[in-house]
Amino acid sequence: MNISKLQITLDDNRLVDINFKIEKSLALVGQSGSGKSLTLKALLGMLPVGMQSDVEIESSFELRVGKTISLVPQNPFTALSPLTKIHKQFFVDDSRIKELFKEVDLDEELLERFSPELSGGQLQRVVIAMALSNKPKLLMLDEPTTALDPQNRVLILDLLKKLQSELGFKILFVTHDIDAASALCEDICVIKNGKVVENGVMSKVLKTPNSSYTKTLIEANFANRKFRK
Repeated sequence: MNISKLQITLDDNRLVDINFKIEKSLALVGQSGSGKSLTLKALLGMLPVGMQSDVEIESSFELRVGKTISLVPQNPFTALSPLTKIHKQFFVDDSRIKELFKEVDLDEELLERFSPELSGGQLQRVVIAMALSNKPKLLMLDEPTTALDPQNRVLILDLLKKLQSELGFKILFVTHDIDAASALCEDICVIKNGKVVENGVMSKVLKTPNSSYTKTLIEANFANRKFRK
C-alpha cells in the first residue's frame, strides 16, 4: 500500500508531499503539531469537502472505513458510551462478539458491564475487538497506549503484534512514542511540520538516523523510557 502524495492545507495545518509505504507495519512518528493527526484524517476520508481530492493513494484494496480499514482511537475511556452495556455497542451478532472477546483475551462476563466498570486495559481491548469486527485489511492506531499505565502498554502492544500475526492485517501506528513504535512496527516514517524527514526500516533508523530531528526524538524518547528494558 503506497501513500503516494498528500498535499493538504487546512487552516494553519499543512501537509506537503507526505509519501510512505505500508508493507506490513509502519509507525508514523513526530512531535505534536507535526501533521500526524491530519495525515490520519486524510486517510480516513475525514477532511472537509474539496480537500480530500488532494489525497492520492495506491492500494491493492479499496479503502473503506468500517469495511477494509478500522481505527483504534487514542482514549478508550471516551470511545465508548458509559450508559450502554458493552455488548450493545457492537454491530455484529453475539457469536461474533464472543469470538472477538476471545481474540483479545477478555472474559465474556464483561459484555454485561458498563464501560466505567472496566479498567483502562480492558477498555482498550474492547475497542480493539470492535475495530477487528469487520476483519479489516488495515488497522490504524492513534496513540492507543497513551492513556494506559506502563504494564498495560506492554500488554496491549504484545496483543496487537499477536493479532497481526494471526489475522494478517497491515498496521499504521500514529504516535510520538518511538519506544512503543519500535516494539510493534517494522518500518518508520518521521514527519516534521507536515513533511517527511526520514523513513526506512525501524531498526536501521533507530541505530543510524540521518536526520538531526529523528536523532533528537530518539534520544528524548529513550532517555525517558519507562516500560521496556
